[in-house]
Amino acid sequence: MKSKEELIDDLLTLAFAEDVGDGDHTTLSTIPADETGKQRLIVKEEGIIAGVEVAQMVFRKFDPELKMTIFIHDGEHVCPGDIAFEVEGRVQSLLQTERVMLNIMQRMSGIATTTARYQQRLEGLKTKVLDTRKTTPGMRMLEKEAVKIGGGCNHRIGLFDMILIKDNHVDFAGGIPQAVSAAKEYCKQTGRDLKIELEVRNTEEINQALEAGVDRIMLDNFTPERTREAVKLIDGRCEIESSGGITIDTLRAYGECGVDFISVGALTHSVKGLDMSFKAC
Repeated sequence: MKSKEELIDDLLTLAFAEDVGDGDHTTLSTIPADETGKQRLIVKEEGIIAGVEVAQMVFRKFDPELKMTIFIHDGEHVCPGDIAFEVEGRVQSLLQTERVMLNIMQRMSGIATTTARYQQRLEGLKTKVLDTRKTTPGMRMLEKEAVKIGGGCNHRIGLFDMILIKDNHVDFAGGIPQAVSAAKEYCKQTGRDLKIELEVRNTEEINQALEAGVDRIMLDNFTPERTREAVKLIDGRCEIESSGGITIDTLRAYGECGVDFISVGALTHSVKGLDMSFKAC
């Protein structure tokens, strides 16, 4: 399996292939190859910045001679007019890396800003906001990193690092006891130490999950009232996650029920990018 760094490098290779192709002919035709200059990243909207470290990877991959001076680091609060960093070197390289870097930084900063907004709604509670697998294909590592930068937590990265038994798995397996037992046996036979989470739809399934001995129970589409009852029933015997249609307006009501996590697909699947520009200076 590829490392996080290898996956990001693959993403950058694809990003340059689709944007630069066989050359930025506008830049190559108008800017001398030996001309040098400097550009700065200017923030145009309030939020949480994310992607500065990835921007370093972008510049280094395209042209190792580009020199980046960082003023604002990942996770810091920014306001319009703030200068996050400056990059100096060949102008052709600056112009050809601009869009790839901005696409990544605007997306990651938008996710970090949104996550911070959600997590702030849970201030004073033990509950943490979680991301989901509803990410942009190819950008999952970057988007989940942005969630962490914004103060949230990652759920599983993919299908490989946790067992999450949902309703379809239960139905195909013949029931909760059968599904959980098979998952535990699979981990034993393959030598994997994976947490087992089970999605439940009602009180009966909660009791079955507790009897089966799972690590986390996901309360799917429960109301706050039903969630409060479920938390009391589970009584700390495993972790509890709320999921399903929870918005920033209803988030705190679920957190106040005492759940450990609330998963929110909106952190990544419909977020607005943070406005910024890369200008000559």
